Amino acid sequence: MAIEVVSASMMTSDETTHMARCVGGDRWVVSWLPGRTLSGAQAVTAMTIATTVATQPTPSGAEWVLLDSLALELGLTAREAVFMVAQENHDYRKTSKPRRRSLE
Repeated sequence: MAIEVVSASMMTSDETTHMARCVGGDRWVVSWLPGRTLSGAQAVTAMTIATTVATQPTPSGAEWVLLDSLALELGLTAREAVFMVAQENHDYRKTSKPRRRSLE
């Protein structure tokens, strides 16, 4: 599970399509939390949650404890965070598929 900071303006992971972008100063926007601005530390937490969900689609007891602790830093429960990560993954896949056009 590697979270990479690209030129201090973007965070990505090799395990998930989610990303965080710096919007100035220590303010970050994370793809699965649209409309929220986070600190850099919270953005790392959000990316850690997204990566954990990507690698453990059905969390076990230990993963739920970890996710609950991380989600609390964002003002969420683990279940809320997992749902939001999964929902944004679903939306990403849904909109990224190319549409076929009829030649008629």
